[in-house]
Amino acid sequence: MNELIELIKKDAEARMLKFLSALQAEFTKIRTGRAHTALLDHLTAPYYGSDVPINQVANIAVLDSRTLGVTPYEKSLVGIVEKAIRDSDLGLNPTNLGALLRVPLPPMTEERRRDLVKIVRQEAENARIAIRNARRNANHEIKELKNNKDISKDEEHRGEEIIQKLTNQLIAQVDTVLQEKETELMENCECLTWANRPH
Repeated sequence: MNELIELIKKDAEARMLKFLSALQAEFTKIRTGRAHTALLDHLTAPYYGSDVPINQVANIAVLDSRTLGVTPYEKSLVGIVEKAIRDSDLGLNPTNLGALLRVPLPPMTEERRRDLVKIVRQEAENARIAIRNARRNANHEIKELKNNKDISKDEEHRGEEIIQKLTNQLIAQVDTVLQEKETELMENCECLTWANRPH
């Protein structure tokens, strides 16, 4: 492969992978009825004048399938971490047991699950659009190379094919991540038929 095209491909791939990672990070925030430590990954608490991720100032563990346990490393942080969790966008209500915060996850209603499925589908669509935009930019750069006579017409076609293949791979990964999240959201729910209908 022409090394200029190789550079464009690498750049496009890095961008596309960034959009995929951002989607996966977004999906971890979207709560299912199951407890997992990543749920609190995006929360921060004020610590010595700056906002620090909770998972850096506390130990987060799964106590059971519906409860997280958060143990701040310093006693003075218990109230601060409790407030950060309570004030977050997750709708959680921690119980302060002294050194340990018990964080029960409220059961999910069918309606809530459906709302979340709509949200994850929208997030996935945004990621697909971002990936296609990265493809468009890469193709534009390849066209520029051709216009500047840095590559031949054949190389331009080959380059575009390579970028298209990359785009297809990344979009397929977005679809897989979305499907896994939808399945997780609809787990143990009578509404599975709804989630599996063609869309």
